[in-house]
Amino acid sequence: MAGAADALSEPAVLAHTKRRLFPDNEDDRSYVVADTQFSQAEWRPGQPVDADVRDCLAPFNHVQVGGGYPDLVGVGHLESTLLAVERLGDEPPLIAVEAKGVTASGVDTQRGIVQAYDRLHEANAAYLAAPASAVSETDRTLARELNVGVLGIEASGDVTILEVPRVIGNRTTTETGALRFQASAQGVANASFGLNHPKNYLGYTLAQYADGDTAECVSEYRVVGAVDDARRGAAFLGLIEDGPRLRLTGLGREVVRFATARHGTVERALEEFKQWYRSRSRFATEAPDWAQLARRVLFSYPATELLVAELQTLHDDHATEPTLVEFVEHLHSVHPSFTIELFVRSEEAVRRQVLTTDGQLRRRALEDGTVYHAPTVFQLKTMLYHVGLLTDRGREPHRLEPTEDIWALCEPV
Repeated sequence: MAGAADALSEPAVLAHTKRRLFPDNEDDRSYVVADTQFSQAEWRPGQPVDADVRDCLAPFNHVQVGGGYPDLVGVGHLESTLLAVERLGDEPPLIAVEAKGVTASGVDTQRGIVQAYDRLHEANAAYLAAPASAVSETDRTLARELNVGVLGIEASGDVTILEVPRVIGNRTTTETGALRFQASAQGVANASFGLNHPKNYLGYTLAQYADGDTAECVSEYRVVGAVDDARRGAAFLGLIEDGPRLRLTGLGREVVRFATARHGTVERALEEFKQWYRSRSRFATEAPDWAQLARRVLFSYPATELLVAELQTLHDDHATEPTLVEFVEHLHSVHPSFTIELFVRSEEAVRRQVLTTDGQLRRRALEDGTVYHAPTVFQLKTMLYHVGLLTDRGREPHRLEPTEDIWALCEPV
Protein backbone atom coordinates (compact mmCIF):
# COMPACT_ATOMS: atom_id res chain seq x y z
CA MET A 1 0.00 0.00 0.00
CA ALA A 2 2.88 2.34 0.83
CA GLY A 3 4.24 1.86 -2.66
CA ALA A 4 0.92 2.86 -4.20
CA ALA A 5 0.71 5.91 -1.96
CA ASP A 6 4.22 6.97 -2.96
CA ALA A 7 3.30 6.54 -6.64
CA LEU A 8 0.38 8.93 -6.13
CA SER A 9 2.01 11.44 -3.81
CA GLU A 10 1.54 15.07 -4.81
CA PRO A 11 4.96 15.39 -6.51
CA ALA A 12 4.36 12.18 -8.48
CA VAL A 13 0.86 13.31 -9.51
CA LEU A 14 2.31 16.62 -10.69
CA ALA A 15 5.11 14.94 -12.65
CA HIS A 16 2.63 12.69 -14.50
CA THR A 17 0.51 15.78 -15.21
CA LYS A 18 3.42 17.77 -16.61
CA ARG A 19 4.36 14.92 -18.94
CA ARG A 20 0.79 14.83 -20.24
CA LEU A 21 0.23 18.58 -20.64
CA PHE A 22 3.73 19.59 -21.69
CA PRO A 23 5.41 16.58 -23.34
CA ASP A 24 9.05 16.59 -24.34
CA ASN A 25 8.23 17.24 -27.98
CA GLU A 26 6.42 20.50 -27.21
CA ASP A 27 6.99 23.44 -29.53
CA ASP A 28 9.53 26.18 -28.85
CA ARG A 29 6.86 28.65 -27.74
CA SER A 30 6.21 26.93 -24.43
CA TYR A 31 7.66 27.19 -20.96
CA VAL A 32 6.61 25.58 -17.68
CA VAL A 33 7.78 25.69 -14.05
CA ALA A 34 6.82 23.82 -10.90
CA ASP A 35 6.50 25.59 -7.57
CA THR A 36 9.63 25.71 -5.43
CA GLN A 37 8.04 23.52 -2.74
CA PHE A 38 8.58 20.55 -5.07
CA SER A 39 12.34 21.06 -5.15
CA GLN A 40 12.83 19.61 -1.67
CA ALA A 41 14.38 16.19 -1.16
CA GLU A 42 11.52 15.01 1.08
CA TRP A 43 7.86 15.81 0.48
CA ARG A 44 6.88 14.63 3.97
CA PRO A 45 9.19 13.44 6.76
CA GLY A 46 10.37 10.02 5.72
CA GLN A 47 8.85 10.41 2.23
CA PRO A 48 11.71 11.20 -0.17
CA VAL A 49 10.95 12.63 -3.58
CA ASP A 50 12.34 10.47 -6.35
CA ALA A 51 15.17 12.21 -8.23
CA ASP A 52 13.47 11.43 -11.54
CA VAL A 53 10.36 13.27 -10.32
CA ARG A 54 12.38 16.37 -9.39
CA ASP A 55 14.19 16.25 -12.72
CA CYS A 56 10.85 16.06 -14.52
CA LEU A 57 9.39 19.01 -12.59
CA ALA A 58 12.42 21.32 -12.99
CA PRO A 59 12.82 24.24 -13.44
CA PHE A 60 11.32 25.62 -10.25
CA ASN A 61 9.97 29.08 -9.50
CA HIS A 62 7.43 30.63 -7.13
CA VAL A 63 4.91 32.30 -9.47
CA GLN A 64 1.85 34.08 -8.14
CA VAL A 65 -1.28 33.55 -10.24
CA GLY A 66 -4.58 34.85 -8.90
CA GLY A 67 -4.57 34.72 -5.12
CA GLY A 68 -1.92 32.05 -4.70
CA TYR A 69 0.90 29.99 -6.13
CA PRO A 70 -0.13 27.10 -8.39
CA ASP A 71 1.77 23.84 -8.23
CA LEU A 72 2.51 24.03 -11.94
CA VAL A 73 2.20 26.98 -14.29
CA GLY A 74 3.15 27.11 -17.92
CA VAL A 75 2.55 28.67 -21.30
CA GLY A 76 2.02 26.45 -24.31
CA HIS A 77 -0.33 25.06 -26.90
CA LEU A 78 -2.16 22.03 -25.46
CA GLU A 79 -3.66 19.17 -27.43
CA SER A 80 -7.18 19.92 -28.62
CA THR A 81 -8.57 17.11 -26.42
CA LEU A 82 -7.44 18.98 -23.31
CA LEU A 83 -9.43 22.16 -23.98
CA ALA A 84 -13.10 22.61 -24.75
CA VAL A 85 -12.50 25.47 -27.19
CA GLU A 86 -9.51 26.14 -29.38
CA ARG A 87 -7.89 29.42 -28.43
CA LEU A 88 -8.13 31.97 -31.20
CA GLY A 89 -4.93 33.58 -32.39
CA ASP A 90 -1.31 32.46 -32.19
CA GLU A 91 -0.49 33.27 -28.57
CA PRO A 92 -0.45 30.12 -26.41
CA PRO A 93 -2.58 30.11 -23.24
CA LEU A 94 -1.30 30.36 -19.67
CA ILE A 95 -2.14 27.13 -17.83
CA ALA A 96 -2.28 26.65 -14.02
CA VAL A 97 -2.43 23.27 -12.27
CA GLU A 98 -3.23 22.35 -8.68
CA ALA A 99 -2.20 18.82 -7.74
CA LYS A 100 -3.50 16.73 -4.87
CA GLY A 101 -1.96 13.43 -3.82
CA VAL A 102 -2.61 10.64 -1.37
CA THR A 103 -2.13 11.66 2.29
CA ALA A 104 -2.94 10.03 5.64
CA SER A 105 -6.23 11.96 5.68
CA GLY A 106 -7.17 11.19 2.07
CA VAL A 107 -7.17 13.41 -1.05
CA ASP A 108 -8.57 16.93 -0.71
CA THR A 109 -9.99 17.22 -4.22
CA GLN A 110 -12.55 19.94 -3.47
CA ARG A 111 -9.90 22.25 -2.07
CA GLY A 112 -7.84 21.66 -5.20
CA ILE A 113 -10.78 22.60 -7.43
CA VAL A 114 -11.39 25.81 -5.50
CA GLN A 115 -7.68 26.68 -5.64
CA ALA A 116 -7.62 26.06 -9.41
CA TYR A 117 -10.69 28.27 -9.83
CA ASP A 118 -8.90 31.10 -8.04
CA ARG A 119 -6.09 30.93 -10.60
CA LEU A 120 -8.56 31.81 -13.37
CA HIS A 121 -8.27 35.45 -12.31
CA GLU A 122 -5.04 35.47 -14.33
CA ALA A 123 -4.70 32.09 -16.05
CA ASN A 124 -6.44 31.17 -19.31
CA ALA A 125 -7.20 27.64 -18.12
CA ALA A 126 -6.84 25.76 -14.83
CA TYR A 127 -6.83 22.10 -13.81
CA LEU A 128 -7.06 19.89 -10.76
CA ALA A 129 -4.82 16.83 -11.04
CA ALA A 130 -5.54 14.04 -8.52
CA PRO A 131 -5.59 10.25 -8.21
CA ALA A 132 -8.40 9.07 -10.50
CA SER A 133 -9.98 6.90 -7.80
CA ALA A 134 -10.34 9.93 -5.50
CA VAL A 135 -12.36 12.07 -7.94
CA SER A 136 -16.09 11.80 -7.25
CA GLU A 137 -19.08 12.79 -9.37
CA THR A 138 -19.63 15.66 -6.93
CA ASP A 139 -16.09 16.85 -7.66
CA ARG A 140 -16.71 16.71 -11.39
CA THR A 141 -19.96 18.64 -11.09
CA LEU A 142 -18.27 21.36 -9.03
CA ALA A 143 -15.40 21.55 -11.52
CA ARG A 144 -17.78 21.94 -14.47
CA GLU A 145 -19.63 24.74 -12.68
CA LEU A 146 -16.35 26.56 -12.01
CA ASN A 147 -14.78 25.87 -15.43
CA VAL A 148 -11.93 23.85 -13.93
CA GLY A 149 -10.45 20.91 -15.81
CA VAL A 150 -9.91 17.62 -13.98
CA LEU A 151 -7.18 15.09 -14.72
CA GLY A 152 -7.34 11.64 -13.16
CA ILE A 153 -3.90 10.16 -12.47
CA GLU A 154 -3.15 6.43 -12.20
CA ALA A 155 -0.19 4.94 -10.33
CA SER A 156 1.10 3.75 -13.72
CA GLY A 157 1.35 7.36 -14.86
CA ASP A 158 -1.65 7.18 -17.19
CA VAL A 159 -3.72 10.38 -17.26
CA THR A 160 -7.47 10.42 -17.92
CA ILE A 161 -9.17 13.64 -18.95
CA LEU A 162 -12.25 13.73 -16.70
CA GLU A 163 -13.33 17.35 -17.23
CA VAL A 164 -12.21 19.72 -19.97
CA PRO A 165 -11.98 23.46 -19.22
CA ARG A 166 -12.83 26.32 -21.56
CA VAL A 167 -10.07 28.76 -22.43
CA ILE A 168 -10.84 32.27 -21.22
CA GLY A 169 -9.14 35.60 -21.81
CA ASN A 170 -7.31 37.19 -18.92
CA ARG A 171 -4.97 39.96 -17.93
CA THR A 172 -1.22 39.53 -17.73
CA THR A 173 0.68 40.63 -14.62
CA THR A 174 4.44 41.00 -14.28
CA GLU A 175 4.56 37.58 -12.65
CA THR A 176 2.60 35.74 -15.31
CA GLY A 177 4.41 37.91 -17.85
CA ALA A 178 7.67 36.24 -16.78
CA LEU A 179 6.34 32.91 -18.04
CA ARG A 180 4.93 34.42 -21.22
CA PHE A 181 8.30 36.09 -21.81
CA GLN A 182 10.16 32.79 -21.45
CA ALA A 183 7.74 31.08 -23.82
CA SER A 184 8.10 33.79 -26.45
CA ALA A 185 10.64 34.01 -29.24
CA GLN A 186 12.55 36.51 -27.08
CA GLY A 187 12.70 34.51 -23.87
CA VAL A 188 16.01 33.94 -22.11
CA ALA A 189 17.43 30.68 -23.44
CA ASN A 190 20.91 29.24 -23.07
CA ALA A 191 21.64 30.25 -26.65
CA SER A 192 19.76 33.53 -26.76
CA PHE A 193 22.77 35.84 -26.94
CA GLY A 194 25.97 34.13 -27.97
CA LEU A 195 27.64 37.46 -28.79
CA ASN A 196 28.09 40.50 -26.59
CA HIS A 197 28.39 43.31 -29.14
CA PRO A 198 25.18 44.76 -30.62
CA LYS A 199 26.84 45.62 -33.93
CA ASN A 200 26.92 41.89 -34.74
CA TYR A 201 23.13 41.70 -34.74
CA LEU A 202 22.73 44.92 -36.71
CA GLY A 203 25.26 43.67 -39.23
CA TYR A 204 23.52 40.33 -39.62
CA THR A 205 20.23 42.13 -40.27
CA LEU A 206 21.83 44.20 -43.04
CA ALA A 207 23.48 41.11 -44.51
CA GLN A 208 20.14 39.33 -44.57
CA TYR A 209 18.69 42.18 -46.64
CA ALA A 210 21.71 42.48 -48.96
CA ASP A 211 21.94 40.56 -52.25
CA GLY A 212 23.43 37.09 -52.08
CA ASP A 213 23.87 34.49 -49.36
CA THR A 214 23.57 35.98 -45.87
CA ALA A 215 26.38 33.94 -44.28
CA GLU A 216 28.74 34.78 -47.15
CA CYS A 217 27.84 38.45 -46.80
CA VAL A 218 28.54 38.37 -43.04
CA SER A 219 31.93 36.84 -43.78
CA GLU A 220 32.77 39.18 -46.68
CA TYR A 221 32.16 42.30 -44.63
CA ARG A 222 33.82 40.82 -41.54
CA VAL A 223 30.76 41.45 -39.37
CA VAL A 224 31.50 38.50 -37.08
CA GLY A 225 32.82 34.97 -37.37
CA ALA A 226 30.02 33.30 -35.43
CA VAL A 227 27.27 33.59 -38.05
CA ASP A 228 24.79 31.25 -36.33
CA ASP A 229 25.08 33.20 -33.05
CA ALA A 230 24.50 36.46 -34.93
CA ARG A 231 21.39 35.01 -36.57
CA ARG A 232 20.04 33.68 -33.29
CA GLY A 233 20.64 36.95 -31.45
CA ALA A 234 19.03 38.98 -34.22
CA ALA A 235 15.93 36.84 -33.79
CA PHE A 236 15.93 37.28 -30.00
CA LEU A 237 16.16 41.03 -30.44
CA GLY A 238 13.20 40.97 -32.80
CA LEU A 239 15.14 42.06 -35.89
CA ILE A 240 14.34 38.97 -37.93
CA GLU A 241 11.79 36.20 -37.88
CA ASP A 242 13.79 32.98 -37.85
CA GLY A 243 12.49 29.87 -39.55
CA PRO A 244 12.77 27.97 -42.83
CA ARG A 245 12.62 31.33 -44.59
CA LEU A 246 14.17 34.30 -42.83
CA ARG A 247 12.51 37.65 -43.12
CA LEU A 248 12.99 41.07 -41.55
CA THR A 249 10.58 42.31 -38.91
CA GLY A 250 9.35 45.89 -38.80
CA LEU A 251 12.24 46.67 -36.43
CA GLY A 252 14.70 45.00 -38.80
CA ARG A 253 13.43 47.09 -41.68
CA GLU A 254 14.06 50.21 -39.60
CA VAL A 255 17.71 49.14 -39.32
CA VAL A 256 17.85 48.85 -43.12
CA ARG A 257 16.24 52.28 -43.54
CA PHE A 258 18.80 53.80 -41.17
CA ALA A 259 21.65 52.20 -43.12
CA THR A 260 20.39 53.28 -46.55
CA ALA A 261 19.64 56.82 -45.38
CA ARG A 262 23.18 57.08 -44.06
CA HIS A 263 25.10 55.27 -46.83
CA GLY A 264 22.77 54.86 -49.82
CA THR A 265 22.91 51.03 -49.83
CA VAL A 266 23.26 48.34 -47.18
CA GLU A 267 26.44 47.12 -48.88
CA ARG A 268 28.09 50.52 -48.36
CA ALA A 269 26.84 50.51 -44.79
CA LEU A 270 28.41 47.10 -44.24
CA GLU A 271 31.77 48.48 -45.41
CA GLU A 272 31.74 50.54 -42.21
CA PHE A 273 31.35 47.37 -40.14
CA LYS A 274 34.75 46.07 -41.28
CA GLN A 275 36.55 48.60 -39.09
CA TRP A 276 34.76 47.32 -35.99
CA TYR A 277 35.72 43.67 -36.44
CA ARG A 278 36.88 42.32 -33.07
CA SER A 279 36.92 45.81 -31.63
CA ARG A 280 36.65 46.05 -27.84
CA SER A 281 36.08 49.80 -27.84
CA ARG A 282 32.79 51.03 -26.47
CA PHE A 283 30.35 51.25 -29.36
CA ALA A 284 28.77 54.46 -28.02
CA THR A 285 32.18 56.13 -28.32
CA GLU A 286 33.38 54.44 -31.50
CA ALA A 287 30.15 54.79 -33.55
CA PRO A 288 27.68 56.98 -31.64
CA ASP A 289 25.01 57.06 -34.36
CA TRP A 290 24.95 53.30 -34.80
CA ALA A 291 25.05 52.87 -31.01
CA GLN A 292 21.95 55.05 -30.67
CA LEU A 293 20.20 52.79 -33.17
CA ALA A 294 21.34 49.72 -31.24
CA ARG A 295 20.09 51.34 -28.06
CA ARG A 296 16.61 51.67 -29.53
CA VAL A 297 16.74 48.02 -30.62
CA LEU A 298 17.78 46.87 -27.16
CA PHE A 299 14.95 48.86 -25.60
CA SER A 300 12.52 46.82 -27.67
CA TYR A 301 13.77 43.70 -25.84
CA PRO A 302 11.28 43.14 -22.96
CA ALA A 303 13.90 42.70 -20.24
CA THR A 304 15.73 45.97 -20.94
CA GLU A 305 12.98 48.35 -19.89
CA LEU A 306 12.43 46.42 -16.65
CA LEU A 307 16.14 46.49 -15.78
CA VAL A 308 16.53 50.19 -16.55
CA ALA A 309 13.38 51.15 -14.63
CA GLU A 310 14.47 49.29 -11.49
CA LEU A 311 18.02 50.67 -11.64
CA GLN A 312 16.44 54.12 -11.79
CA THR A 313 14.36 53.23 -8.72
CA LEU A 314 17.48 52.21 -6.84
CA HIS A 315 19.21 55.45 -7.89
CA ASP A 316 16.22 57.43 -6.59
CA ASP A 317 16.66 55.57 -3.29
CA HIS A 318 20.34 56.66 -3.21
CA ALA A 319 21.73 53.27 -4.26
CA THR A 320 23.72 54.67 -7.17
CA GLU A 321 26.09 51.74 -7.74
CA PRO A 322 24.33 48.53 -6.65
CA THR A 323 26.21 45.27 -6.96
CA LEU A 324 24.70 42.35 -8.82
CA VAL A 325 23.66 40.76 -5.51
CA GLU A 326 21.99 43.98 -4.33
CA PHE A 327 20.27 44.47 -7.68
CA VAL A 328 18.91 40.93 -7.80
CA GLU A 329 17.66 41.21 -4.23
CA HIS A 330 15.83 44.44 -5.05
CA LEU A 331 14.47 43.12 -8.33
CA HIS A 332 13.22 39.96 -6.64
CA SER A 333 11.34 42.02 -4.06
CA VAL A 334 9.22 43.66 -6.76
CA HIS A 335 9.29 41.18 -9.66
CA PRO A 336 10.23 37.81 -8.12
CA SER A 337 9.32 35.43 -10.93
CA PHE A 338 10.82 37.60 -13.65
CA THR A 339 14.03 38.00 -11.67
CA ILE A 340 14.57 34.28 -11.31
CA GLU A 341 13.84 33.56 -14.97
CA LEU A 342 16.10 36.38 -16.14
CA PHE A 343 19.10 35.92 -13.84
CA VAL A 344 19.22 32.38 -12.44
CA ARG A 345 20.11 29.29 -14.44
CA SER A 346 17.19 26.90 -14.81
CA GLU A 347 18.94 23.70 -13.70
CA GLU A 348 17.17 21.96 -10.83
CA ALA A 349 20.24 21.99 -8.54
CA VAL A 350 20.86 25.72 -9.16
CA ARG A 351 17.25 26.75 -8.47
CA ARG A 352 17.33 24.70 -5.22
CA GLN A 353 20.59 26.41 -4.29
CA VAL A 354 19.18 29.90 -4.84
CA LEU A 355 15.54 29.53 -3.68
CA THR A 356 14.00 28.21 -0.49
CA THR A 357 10.96 25.94 -0.76
CA ASP A 358 8.70 28.98 -0.28
CA GLY A 359 10.40 30.96 -3.03
CA GLN A 360 12.67 33.20 -0.96
CA LEU A 361 16.21 34.04 -2.03
CA ARG A 362 19.24 32.61 -0.29
CA ARG A 363 21.61 35.60 -0.29
CA ARG A 364 24.69 33.45 0.22
CA ALA A 365 23.92 31.56 -2.99
CA LEU A 366 23.74 34.85 -4.92
CA GLU A 367 27.40 35.44 -4.10
CA ASP A 368 28.34 32.46 -6.32
CA GLY A 369 28.83 33.69 -9.87
CA THR A 370 28.15 30.28 -11.41
CA VAL A 371 24.42 30.37 -10.51
CA TYR A 372 23.78 33.24 -12.93
CA HIS A 373 22.47 33.04 -16.47
CA ALA A 374 25.30 34.01 -18.82
CA PRO A 375 23.11 35.60 -21.54
CA THR A 376 21.95 38.13 -18.92
CA VAL A 377 25.00 38.86 -16.75
CA PHE A 378 27.52 38.68 -19.60
CA GLN A 379 26.09 39.21 -23.09
CA LEU A 380 23.06 41.40 -22.38
CA LYS A 381 24.86 43.50 -19.78
CA THR A 382 27.82 44.06 -22.12
CA MET A 383 25.48 45.13 -24.92
CA LEU A 384 23.81 47.59 -22.55
CA TYR A 385 27.31 48.90 -21.74
CA HIS A 386 28.18 49.26 -25.44
CA VAL A 387 25.08 51.38 -26.17
CA GLY A 388 25.73 53.69 -23.20
CA LEU A 389 23.02 52.49 -20.81
CA LEU A 390 25.18 50.80 -18.16
CA THR A 391 28.52 51.92 -16.72
CA ASP A 392 30.20 48.49 -16.63
CA ARG A 393 30.66 45.51 -18.94
CA GLY A 394 29.29 42.09 -18.17
CA ARG A 395 31.36 39.14 -17.00
CA GLU A 396 31.17 35.44 -17.78
CA PRO A 397 29.74 33.51 -14.78
CA HIS A 398 33.02 31.71 -14.04
CA ARG A 399 34.79 35.10 -13.86
CA LEU A 400 31.97 36.89 -12.06
CA GLU A 401 32.31 38.35 -8.56
CA PRO A 402 28.66 39.16 -7.77
CA THR A 403 29.46 41.26 -4.69
CA GLU A 404 31.73 43.49 -6.81
CA ASP A 405 29.91 43.48 -10.17
CA ILE A 406 28.29 46.92 -10.54
CA TRP A 407 24.93 47.50 -12.24
CA ALA A 408 24.46 51.27 -12.62
CA LEU A 409 22.95 53.62 -15.19
CA CYS A 410 25.24 55.95 -17.11
CA GLU A 411 22.55 58.63 -17.23
CA PRO A 412 20.05 58.34 -14.38
CA VAL A 413 17.28 60.95 -14.51
